[in-house]
Amino acid sequence: MIWVWMENESYQSIVGSRSAPYITQLANACGLATNYRAVSHPSLPNYLAATSGGTWGVADDAPPSDHPISRASIFSQLAAAGASWRSYEESMPSDCDLSSSGEYAVKHNPAAYYTGIRVDCRRWDVPFTAFERDLERNALPSFAFVTPNLCDDMHDCPVAAGDGWLHRWIPRVINSPPYRSGSTAIFITFDEGTSATNQVATVVVSPTTTPETKSSLRFDHYSLLKTTEQLLGIDEYLGRARSALSMRRAFHL
Repeated sequence: MIWVWMENESYQSIVGSRSAPYITQLANACGLATNYRAVSHPSLPNYLAATSGGTWGVADDAPPSDHPISRASIFSQLAAAGASWRSYEESMPSDCDLSSSGEYAVKHNPAAYYTGIRVDCRRWDVPFTAFERDLERNALPSFAFVTPNLCDDMHDCPVAAGDGWLHRWIPRVINSPPYRSGSTAIFITFDEGTSATNQVATVVVSPTTTPETKSSLRFDHYSLLKTTEQLLGIDEYLGRARSALSMRRAFHL
């Protein structure tokens, strides 16, 4: 299971955009959630929602020193189940770095905020260079959280920059042993949109998803969490994921 998080673009600025030909190609060829909504503003509450089922009163992008989160998360769920996870953070200077630096933004690295997984974070929250190595060695974890840097995720650079980054990396994932084995699904989403509805593009790439599948059901970041928990064999859902609509049936996962 791989999540790839992009930044601060609404659905309308991505799907069908001349600046995003690769994402549009994926959306048309694979699975596309056409009514998927982020849950809040700014970035950090959305990352917390997707990984723990709530925003926990956080309404800003302050670092972990200001927001130590003691809640359970998808990361702690996997550790308790004896499963593996990795957070691959592009441009992060060191493992589980709790401070922003250069093009690395800690607000886009939710694992760094959960106090209960601090030891695991120092082992499994790693610079992005490890992602290529794990792909080549067929050593991806059960759950991979992938964060491009502030340019490649479209936060500080144009949409075309993020589209180019995805065009470089998603084919490598699709051609990797984990994906070819039929056991890996890829979700590409955005933390938040810029429209009043907070609608964002969310693309589902999986061997079992019928090509050109589109779903207009109302999904959100809690839906993504619940779907991932289900696919990873976790039957106790976190926070608002309990009542969220799963994406499994819509995308044949």
